[in-house]
Amino acid sequence: MAGFSDRVTSTGWRLEVERWVADVVADRGGRVVSLEQPRVRPWSTQLVVTTDQGRLWFKATCRTAAFEPALQETLARLVPGDVDAPVAVDAARGWMLTTDRGPTLRDRHEPTPGDWAAVVARFARVQRALAPHRDAVLATGLPDCSPASVPGRFEAVLAALAGLPAGHPARPDPDLVDRLARAGRTVADAAALLGAGPFAPTLQHGDLHPGNVLVFGDELRVFDLGDAQWAHPLEVLEVPSAVVHHTGLPWDDVERAYRDAWSDGAGTALDDDAWTGLRRAAHVVHAVNRAWTWWGALAEASDAEWDDWGEAPARHLAGVLGPDGTG
Repeated sequence: MAGFSDRVTSTGWRLEVERWVADVVADRGGRVVSLEQPRVRPWSTQLVVTTDQGRLWFKATCRTAAFEPALQETLARLVPGDVDAPVAVDAARGWMLTTDRGPTLRDRHEPTPGDWAAVVARFARVQRALAPHRDAVLATGLPDCSPASVPGRFEAVLAALAGLPAGHPARPDPDLVDRLARAGRTVADAAALLGAGPFAPTLQHGDLHPGNVLVFGDELRVFDLGDAQWAHPLEVLEVPSAVVHHTGLPWDDVERAYRDAWSDGAGTALDDDAWTGLRRAAHVVHAVNRAWTWWGALAEASDAEWDDWGEAPARHLAGVLGPDGTG
């Protein structure tokens, strides 16, 4: 079977997309002027659709992210002020057409600590709203990566990586395999702590940053949900924390904004030590879940794409070992 990138750059696939998009646009009384494909990755591709009524975006995902169109459609119904409704979806093929809403928050200006605080606080409110809707959200195909499932996922990802042939770009070195093999208790303890804590699993965006946020006046709406999971809510802070620290911006007020957004709900009575313990545990389980997402994202990759991105699953999985690398 052809890999994802080969498939979505083939003539036959392109013709199918052109027909589908043309039919959707025609049903809206419009006409397609042009389609351009600016980006292809092993996990998704986007096409810019210019019509006589404005610009649209087409997105197709690999098999492991094929839930995204149905997820966005469902979230637009459950939290309509926070997620934009797609123009059309073909859930069976992992296709989605959305309206071009202009520049993202990141495109508008270099993100400030205030921007980051607004993004994480807004998403905390999304998480709170969605927590009671587990069945409806999981019915889209979104992966259930809640804490109880993490120890088994850790073992599965480690076995898959360690079982790769020598020389494969994703195969960890033997020393890392040995250290990870001894980290099972760390993962199990982190998952147990989160599972017993006050926060119920909910939507975890997976890649929350200002480049995946649209601005509607004073409102923010998230998109690009292909890395999303049903998981412990505090995992959503891992990507923002990494990016904010990398760019040298202050982090404490950003995290405080997220924590305050939960202040009248789960975690109200948490003291600082308890909160820190949950954050550390969330870092461990997120390392596992992120590694698993990368492993799935590369499942249809070409040899050249494995060369480009193959180190990612093991690099993320190594996050369970902590800063000193010992677990």
